[in-house]
Amino acid sequence: MDLPAGSPGGSVERYLGLYTGESPLIPARAFMLAPTNPRFRLPGGLELLSVAGKCLHGPAFGRYVLALRRVLTAALDPARIGVLHLQHLTFGATPALIRVLPAHPRIALVHGADLICARAHRDQMQILRETARAADSIVVPTAAMADLLLKIAPIDRRKITHIPWGIPDHLLTAPPARPPRSSTSHLRLLYAGRLTAETGAAHLVSLAAIPGVELSVAAPQAQFQALAPLLRRAGVRIRYLGWLRRPQLWRAFTEHDVLVKPALALEAMGLVTLEAQACGLPVLYQPVPGLTETLAGSGMATDFTRTAPLARDLERLRTAPGLLPALRQAGYANAARYPLSTTARTLDELGCQLT
Repeated sequence: MDLPAGSPGGSVERYLGLYTGESPLIPARAFMLAPTNPRFRLPGGLELLSVAGKCLHGPAFGRYVLALRRVLTAALDPARIGVLHLQHLTFGATPALIRVLPAHPRIALVHGADLICARAHRDQMQILRETARAADSIVVPTAAMADLLLKIAPIDRRKITHIPWGIPDHLLTAPPARPPRSSTSHLRLLYAGRLTAETGAAHLVSLAAIPGVELSVAAPQAQFQALAPLLRRAGVRIRYLGWLRRPQLWRAFTEHDVLVKPALALEAMGLVTLEAQACGLPVLYQPVPGLTETLAGSGMATDFTRTAPLARDLERLRTAPGLLPALRQAGYANAARYPLSTTARTLDELGCQLT
């Protein structure tokens, strides 16, 4: 995965959970770029590549892929590799690995960033289509992702395999304890994730202005600072928690009443919603493709683009007897459908079929 070690995001957490640690779920040679943060604690089994020049398009992208290829050629013994897991359909590591290991079976795993990037950059669209043709199997976490992929890449649908991403098993069996709620005078809302147009960041401002709620945000600092002018103009305050590592985020889940997910575009999987449910945090979400599939009715759908119905739904959550406990129990049951060990086992079985 050609991201610096320590990069935030659910895709990175899933990658580390599958391939690294003292007893990885899938034994592998797992690579990331050298971290930009020297204090990052390197997980066991993760190898670092010192390759500069990461970019997305133009002649510099070709040079970056070539540099990755040279480093990987020196690091890998093809005879000791069974199956190639391409962590994206796009970006630099994918074409580099295909060229380094041209004869190995290939499983390509699709992420939402792949499709967004391919639409924005011609070079990445070319990489996506080449990878889709070269892969023996293409893994998508939701049917919605498969539908979108087929719209931009002319491939045989039979090549696509549906394997949902999972969350750490220990989060399902031993979630952090929820402290007792001392007051129900207001609803403690939490947003966790990147703040972009696709994630519905602008709607957090109107959400924070609704009476009876207190909104906290866990997001990258630069993105939250970009939201600050909107907050000042609206005269509202949002409690900023920083960009939290997963154990910190899980503790934050226990200190809030509802996770809000105002996504306006397709969600690949919505791992953060499943992690929240595993920690007993109900989910209020915009019903976009992918997310509706993942939550399967276990959360509460609303329309973040319309303030009046959104306010009514929040008031129901705050005052309706038994609603939050019912959503909490539905969330526990839904999250239990997605253990990471099942993702690993299914991916491993797919690899065995290709060898």
